[in-house]
Parts: sequence; structure tokens; C-alpha cells
Amino acid sequence: MIISNAFAAPAAGAQDPIMGLLPFIVIFVLFYFMLIRPQMKRAKEQKKMIETLQKGDEVITAGGLLGKITKVSEQYVSLEIADNVTIQVQKQTIQTLLPKGTMKSNA
Repeated sequence: MIISNAFAAPAAGAQDPIMGLLPFIVIFVLFYFMLIRPQMKRAKEQKKMIETLQKGDEVITAGGLLGKITKVSEQYVSLEIADNVTIQVQKQTIQTLLPKGTMKSNA
């Protein structure tokens, strides 16, 4: 009968403290690259787009309104959503900048 050698397990408190934190560090790095960084990039692009709005641009608001910018002020833009129908919306509600001529193709 052959009996294998038995080895004692290391004590529970003898682990390296860094090894205990390693899973949390890995999870944070994954969250940063998969969630936080892309969201910051989108926010920066949105801010840049809002700053460059000008008269004649065609946009879609967060509420789904499609319109052409007729006037730009510091916090508001005037949108022409139909012939002789102009509304004012906050710049922050502008969601998407459309290519020129989009409104004519939808009419």
C-alpha cells in the first residue's frame, strides 16, 4: 500500500494583501475601459457639437423634434419645425446634428 505525502495548507492570514485586492482592481479597470471612458468620450463629443451649432444646421432634439436652426443664442436655439413655425429649445436638448438637406428629403 502506497500512501502519498500530506502537506499542510498555509495559514489563512498568510496571504499577500495585494492578492486580496487584485479582483477589485481588475473589476475597476474593466469598468473604466468599458463604461466610464466611452461615456466621457461621448459627453465631450456632444459638448463640442453643441458649441459649434450655427444658423442653418438641421438637428434632432431629445424630444424627437426635427428642425432647422434659425437663431443661436448663448443657451437657446430657435428651430423652424415647419413653414412659419419656430420654437425655442435649450441647446442641451439638441441630440443629433443631421446632414444638410435631411429635412427636404423627409418632407
